[in-house]
Amino acid sequence: MLTDAATDLAPAALRLPQNQLLAALPEPERGQLLAQCETLRVQAGQLLFEPGQRPGFMFFPLDTLVSLLAVADGRMTLEVGVVGREGMLGASVLHAGRPVQLRAVVQRSGRVLRIEAACFARLFEQMPVLQHLLQRYTDALLAQVIQIAVCSRFHMLEARLARSLLMTRDRLQSEKFHLTHEFLAQMLGVRRVGVTKAASALQEKKLIGYSRGNIEILDGAGLEQAACHCYGLVREEGVLGLGQVLR
Repeated sequence: MLTDAATDLAPAALRLPQNQLLAALPEPERGQLLAQCETLRVQAGQLLFEPGQRPGFMFFPLDTLVSLLAVADGRMTLEVGVVGREGMLGASVLHAGRPVQLRAVVQRSGRVLRIEAACFARLFEQMPVLQHLLQRYTDALLAQVIQIAVCSRFHMLEARLARSLLMTRDRLQSEKFHLTHEFLAQMLGVRRVGVTKAASALQEKKLIGYSRGNIEILDGAGLEQAACHCYGLVREEGVLGLGQVLR
C-alpha cells in the first residue's frame, strides 16, 4: 500500500518532465498527460505496490529509484528490476486491471509523478505514440527482469553486488549514494552477513568505500571488471539503454 506522501504545490504540467519516457512523447500528448499528474515526494523504504494489488495509480519517477522485488512466502525478497527516471510503474492496469506481481519499494527518496490509473488508461487508448513507447519500455523492462533473475541464480554474490551498485550509479549519475545493509540484503536475496562479506571484499580491492550505508564508487572501471557480464547486458539491451530505445 502506498503510504502518505507529500504533494508539491506547483502543478506537474508546469514543469519540464525529468522522466525520459514522458519526455519522448510529442509535446501535445505530453502536456495532456502531465495536466492529469500530481508531483509527490516519496521516501526511501516506502511501498508503492504489493503483489496481488490492483494499482489505483501509475507512477513516473523523476529523481528517485524504485526497486522491484519478487516476494516468496511473504517475507523473502529478491530484486529483479529497478525503475528510475527512464520508466514507469503500474503498467498492469492496462491489462484489464491485472494485479501486480512484484513489490515496488522506493530505494532512494525523491519525487514521482502520479496519475490515476483509470485516467491514464483512457489517455492511453487515445495516444498511439504512447502505446508504442510503453510497448518498447515494457519489452526492455522484461529483458532486465529476466537477466537479473538469471544473474541471481548463477553468479557469485560479490559480482552481483558490483552489478547492482553499478546499475544504481548509472541511474543516479553519481558515484555516491546511500544503501543500507538491510536494503542490499533484500535486493540480493541474502542475509545481511552475506552483504557485509561481499562489500568488505570490494572495499579491500579499493573499488568502493562503504560506511553506515554511504557508498562511494572509487574505481568504476575496476568495479565493472568485478561485476558479472550481466551488467553489460542489462545496460546495453535492457532498461539502462532506454535512451536509445525511445529514439
